[in-house]
Amino acid sequence: MVYQYTITEWILFFFIYSLIGWIWESCYVSLKKRRWVNRGFIHGPFLPIYGTGAIVVLLFTIRVRDNAFLIFLLGMIGATVLEYVTGACMERLFRMRYWDYSNKKYNVNGYICLTSSLGWGAFSVLLVMGIHVPVERAVLWLPQMAVDVAAVLLTVIFTADFTQSFNEAMDLKEIVVRLAEKDERIRRLQKRVEVISAVAEDDFQQYQTRVEEKKEELLKWKEQFEQEMRNLGMHKEKVYRHAFKVLHRNPGTVSKKYTDALRQIQEILKKRK
Repeated sequence: MVYQYTITEWILFFFIYSLIGWIWESCYVSLKKRRWVNRGFIHGPFLPIYGTGAIVVLLFTIRVRDNAFLIFLLGMIGATVLEYVTGACMERLFRMRYWDYSNKKYNVNGYICLTSSLGWGAFSVLLVMGIHVPVERAVLWLPQMAVDVAAVLLTVIFTADFTQSFNEAMDLKEIVVRLAEKDERIRRLQKRVEVISAVAEDDFQQYQTRVEEKKEELLKWKEQFEQEMRNLGMHKEKVYRHAFKVLHRNPGTVSKKYTDALRQIQEILKKRK
């Protein structure tokens, strides 16, 4: 039997499973961190990756929902492809990874791994043959008008939240890039000082003045950098506040290109707690 849903019913399913995913992840991460963590990319109680994953699984398995093996296989394939594409696109856009499987066995570019894929397969069986049965019954029981109104309202709220969260993620990207650039300038200046110091060993008197000047220049750069970090620690500027919000919701965020800069921000965030 083929099950047909209206567009607004699909939208409602998306939000229901995004909410369930948010509850699961927030509770799991909060227990690990021993503090409350509002998990996810956006502020509200939704994790879109779970909602989208559930929709993908349902679309892949809706014609075989009575066959547990096919549900596991097709759900695993569909959700794994979704996770890889989402992870790759988010890193390309924000220069950040909001999840990373690089330390897991049998991973592909850190976006997906075998254990995660198997987990998606098991989740697919649990979803289709367990969770979705009462959820489907509840949604189909509602009057179509109520489903339509709920879907529109939730979409408007979600869109506004997503827009704000997207801007915050872009602000985080900006501050990380700025810190990385400043670190690079400091490293280059340090190398110049080291070179001058090495040359000065042969003729100290001739180059002593230049070395001191470079050291003073380095100190100025360091002072400016430390001031930036103090400003970051006090999160006075809007962009810094946004960076902290994103990292608080996603404590496992990593960045291959801006590892040092991101680590500096994460250390400051730890000191604030």
